[in-house]
Amino acid sequence: MSATTSTRTIARTQLSTTASLVLLTSLVVSFLAASAVPTPLYAVYQSEWGFSPITTTVVFGVYAVAVLLALLMLGRLSDHVGRRPVLLAGLLGQSVAMVVFTTAAGVPELLVARVVQGIATGAALGAVGAGLLDLDRSRGSVLNSVAPGAGTATGALLSGLVVQFLPAPTHLVYVAAIAVFAVQAVGVVLMAETVTRRPGARQSLVPDLALPRSARRAVLGAAPVLFAVWALAGFYGSLGPAIVHEVTGSTTIVMGGLALSVLAGVAAAAVYVLREMEPRAVMALGILALVAGVAITLTAIDAGSTSLFFLGTAVAGVGFGSGFQGGIRTVIPLLEAHQRAGVLSVLYIVSYLGMGLPAVAAGFLVVDGGGLLTTSYEYGFAVMALALAALTVVVRRTTPAVAPAPAVAARELCGQGAR
Repeated sequence: MSATTSTRTIARTQLSTTASLVLLTSLVVSFLAASAVPTPLYAVYQSEWGFSPITTTVVFGVYAVAVLLALLMLGRLSDHVGRRPVLLAGLLGQSVAMVVFTTAAGVPELLVARVVQGIATGAALGAVGAGLLDLDRSRGSVLNSVAPGAGTATGALLSGLVVQFLPAPTHLVYVAAIAVFAVQAVGVVLMAETVTRRPGARQSLVPDLALPRSARRAVLGAAPVLFAVWALAGFYGSLGPAIVHEVTGSTTIVMGGLALSVLAGVAAAAVYVLREMEPRAVMALGILALVAGVAITLTAIDAGSTSLFFLGTAVAGVGFGSGFQGGIRTVIPLLEAHQRAGVLSVLYIVSYLGMGLPAVAAGFLVVDGGGLLTTSYEYGFAVMALALAALTVVVRRTTPAVAPAPAVAARELCGQGAR
């Protein structure tokens, strides 16, 4: 076969732009779904291995830290080596994590699996988000924003259904995930590369945490909001199943994962619906919805009301989605192109610290403090207090005297932040 014929054959097998968009979106969904899969299973692991809620939150927190480190160190790597190599490495890492989950015989294996999974997720999602924008800025920015919440919601719910109604609860769901990753790997191989390789791959591994003067006030205003909304997500991801069982009296795995599914699913919908709204208004709305949602949820816990609990969770989901995208979008328009990676890294640190550290602290309070319900109240009031403090910053902050970037650019980079 001649070189020309070979080139034509490869071109015919490459995916179209629309198919590539679908593939990359499916990667975001599957990676975030895989990250949520263990949530409904924590109760199963706890009953089999007899560990405490502290261990549950540590396992959750380790994943958050691994994602954070991967985002900081590997998030820009695909700009230099190409999108496809990073995506294939991420899929391989996810598959390895699923194998470790499947063969886990104790907590050490869970920790190893979560670390590997976090590194694979943080590294690949950077390439996915950039690839979506490479292919289509308009559609890619929307898909970037909506897919993470959709993936988290899907993973927690499907995992609960599989575990509840199918055999081998701690094995089958992971085997199914491996099969999905294998199919997606074939798609990545067939997908056209969207960037040209360039030098500087090694230097890109050094986190850039520069914070330009023009964005400092905006970052300080957004940071409490980002920390608060991600602290709420961490709470649902780590202790949510135990709280659901306490409120509903149900011991089913499906109910254990439903709270996180509702929170993340509503958040994804809120990001899409409010995508054209002015950023600071979105952030203010997110804060108010977060406070209202947490207040309703705590009332429901006190009253033992299942319907009220999920209503509060849905309202909090609006706060989660709109608060996050509003916080990101208030910062991005103030940045020059060469400043974006460093400032986004700072925002990632705030977000993932918010998701990981309070959840681990809550695990210790459940065991050594007042128990699950008391910790829920303390955690909820702390989140509301932080959110209200952030609201005062948002209200008082005047519009910066820096010409904002076009709205579409803000939306595109908001999609990158949602990763």
